[in-house]
Amino acid sequence: MIYCRTDIHNFNINLYGKMCMDAIECLKSRRSVRNYKSGEIDKSIIEDIVDCGRLASSAMNLQPWQFVAITNRYMLSQLANITDHGKFIADASCCIAVFCEKVKYYLEDGSAATQNILLAARAHGLASCWIAGDKKPYVAEIAKLLGVPEKYTLISLIAIGYAESIPNPEKKSLNQVLHWEKF
Repeated sequence: MIYCRTDIHNFNINLYGKMCMDAIECLKSRRSVRNYKSGEIDKSIIEDIVDCGRLASSAMNLQPWQFVAITNRYMLSQLANITDHGKFIADASCCIAVFCEKVKYYLEDGSAATQNILLAARAHGLASCWIAGDKKPYVAEIAKLLGVPEKYTLISLIAIGYAESIPNPEKKSLNQVLHWEKF
């Protein structure tokens, strides 16, 4: 059964006529982008990206997450000003805040959801960057700004937008990190 056909830009067209990207290409080409061009992202794309986060693996299938999508320019500026290493959020088209209930594996679960969101953004041809949340001094301030109930804690902020430029940092080679049978 054929699910996608490839077009000339390394994107595929799925059975529903929507663009999609090969999973391996998506994984290998994702980069953390901190420079964004202006431009709105269609609400249906944001919903699809967050839906991919919602479908992440979670310990005991608890799915402890909640997501807040921020597109308002003033709110994006507020978030950027609160963070220590996320000032570029102000220039992004959207920021997804990932919150989790503090269950036993909340950090692992929220991180899995965050990674799915990063990859879904890339699959839609968008750029993104993960800004740390958990254990940061601004967790409570961001939760208050976004009206999040106290039983949830911030896992991550994810800036999403159209890349001004895409960095190409050197990555370690596979033989530097892969060990067979034992270290």
